[in-house]
Amino acid sequence: MTIQKPEKTHGWRGSADLWVDAAYQMLLDGGIDAVKIQPLARALGLSRTSFYWHFTDRDALLDAIVDRWEAKNTGNLVARCEAPAETICAAVFNLFDCWIDEGLFDARLDLAIRNWAQNDSALQPRVAQADKRRLTAMVAMFSRHGESTGMAETRAKTMIYTQVGYYSMQLGEPLSDRLDRMPPYVEVFTGKCPSAEEIAIFNARHRSAG
Repeated sequence: MTIQKPEKTHGWRGSADLWVDAAYQMLLDGGIDAVKIQPLARALGLSRTSFYWHFTDRDALLDAIVDRWEAKNTGNLVARCEAPAETICAAVFNLFDCWIDEGLFDARLDLAIRNWAQNDSALQPRVAQADKRRLTAMVAMFSRHGESTGMAETRAKTMIYTQVGYYSMQLGEPLSDRLDRMPPYVEVFTGKCPSAEEIAIFNARHRSAG
């Protein structure tokens, strides 16, 4: 685990975001049991008491991590589903931005939260609610483009289950290979073949990252 110790002046206690950043990294590297106050303080080069200037207890810190996950992963996924698109293929390409851009959707965090929820009954409803928001947004996306309610839900669930399975398996697929497969994925998920222009627009957003 690599946590960058901050530059600090005498008496500095860090910030709430700094503690959440460090806790996030510990969660990714070691799971929820690794997220503990004293190791966090040690990694940051701060005192344990500094933590309590920002959080009442460890549970409050964990809530902040989940809040970040909901705002970033679920929030951005919903926003991409709601982005303007003239066709369903263009709409799905908008959603696929989440699967390519870690700034929009953090797959490692999503997996860590799901693993955590398996043994935390209090977290399970929040994960279920987030999944419901995602499904609702994806169903609405298909419905706006003329899909029947039943088929919209089936197509949306197929995409969700495929993506969760993808990052759960940690395939490590090269970006160029993943981008090459995106147009066929769009056709599989929508039943329609994306146009050359739609493919070019999507590639223009992401090919430079490769």
